[in-house]
Amino acid sequence: MPETHGAPRRRDERSQPSRERDASGRDAPLYGALDLGTNNCRLLIARPSRDGFRVVDSFSRIVRLGEGLSRTGRLDTRAMDRAYDALALCAERIVRKGVDPVRLSAVATQACRAAENGAEFIDRVRKGTGLRLRIIDPAEEARLAVEGCLNLIDPKAEGVVIIDVGGGSTELSWLRRDGPNWKTTDWMSAALGVVTLAERHPEPEGASPADHAQWYETMVADMGAALAGGGVEDPEMLDLLRRNRAHLIGTSGAITSLAGIHLKLPRYNRDRVDGLWMTRAECEAAAERLKRLGPDGRAKEACIGPDRADLVLAGAAILEAIQRAWPSERVRVADRGLREGLLLQQMRADKAPPKRRRRRRGRGRGPGGA
Repeated sequence: MPETHGAPRRRDERSQPSRERDASGRDAPLYGALDLGTNNCRLLIARPSRDGFRVVDSFSRIVRLGEGLSRTGRLDTRAMDRAYDALALCAERIVRKGVDPVRLSAVATQACRAAENGAEFIDRVRKGTGLRLRIIDPAEEARLAVEGCLNLIDPKAEGVVIIDVGGGSTELSWLRRDGPNWKTTDWMSAALGVVTLAERHPEPEGASPADHAQWYETMVADMGAALAGGGVEDPEMLDLLRRNRAHLIGTSGAITSLAGIHLKLPRYNRDRVDGLWMTRAECEAAAERLKRLGPDGRAKEACIGPDRADLVLAGAAILEAIQRAWPSERVRVADRGLREGLLLQQMRADKAPPKRRRRRRGRGRGPGGA
C-alpha cells in the first residue's frame, strides 16, 4: 500500500477555510465523506491541497444505530430515527456547502452490514434525504482506516498495527515497510466493538472492587478470544514490537477519550490528542482511573460525557486485549480514520490522469501502398 500525503497533521490544517486552486486557477472543488457507524454519524467536507486536504466543515453525532442489534439482529426503530435525523442534518450541510454528489463518498459499516433491516434503512435514507449510502465490507473498512492514518506512522518504524475500534466491530491491519512505501501484510475484523462488547457485558452496579475488576477482565478475555479466532500469526511482527521497532496506532472515540483522560484535559482538544504517543503503562493507568470514576464520574468527564460513559471502558478493554496479544510499548492515538481515508481515496482517483486508449492499427494498406 503506497505511502501518500495523508490527513492533515494539525487541527488548524483541518479547520481553517482554504482557497486552494486547481491548475486553471479556479477554486479546488469540495469533497465530502460521510461515515454512518454503529455508534456515530460523521461528516467531513474538505478541499484538496498540496499536503492532502483542508477541512471546510465537519459534523459528528452519537446516534447508537446498533443499540440492541446484538440481541435482536435488527436495527431498533428509535435508533434508526436518531440516525436518520443526523443524516438529514448532514444532507443539509452538503447541499449548503455545494458539494457535487459525484464527489461525496457516503458509507455505512457494521450495524447496517449485520442487521436484517439494514438495507431497508439505507433505502429509507435515500428516499428521505437523497443520500446514497453504500454498505462497505470489513476489508474496505480496514483499508480506509489505514489510508487515513498513514502519516502517523513513525518514520523509523519497520512495522505497525493499525487498530480501528468501532461500535460494532474492530478492524486490525498489519503493515510492513516496503522500501519507501508501506504494505499491508494481513488484516482481520472482529465482530466486537464498544457497543456490542458493552451490551454483552453490562457494567455491574454496586459491585466490589474485586468483582468490578473481574467484569473488566471478562471483557478483555472476550476480545482476546475474538483476536485468537481471527487466525493472524506474524512472528516477525511480534519480534519487531518487542524490540520497539514497530508500534500500534489506535483510532476510535474510545481511544481518543482514553488519551484525554491520560492528559487530564478540562475539555477535549484534538490538537493535543491526535498524534499523541502513549506507553502501555499510561494506557493501563488511564483505564484504572476510568474504573475508579464509575459511571457517574465518567459522565462528568468532558472528554467522555454521558453518551460514552458506558462505552469507554469497553474500548479500553479492547485495546488492552490487543496489547496483550501484540505487546507494544508504544501506541499512537489517531483522531482520524475512515472519513479521511475516503477523502484521500477519491481525491487521488480524480487527480489520476485518464487512461489513454490504445489505437488499433488498421488492416488496410497505408499511404503509398500499391
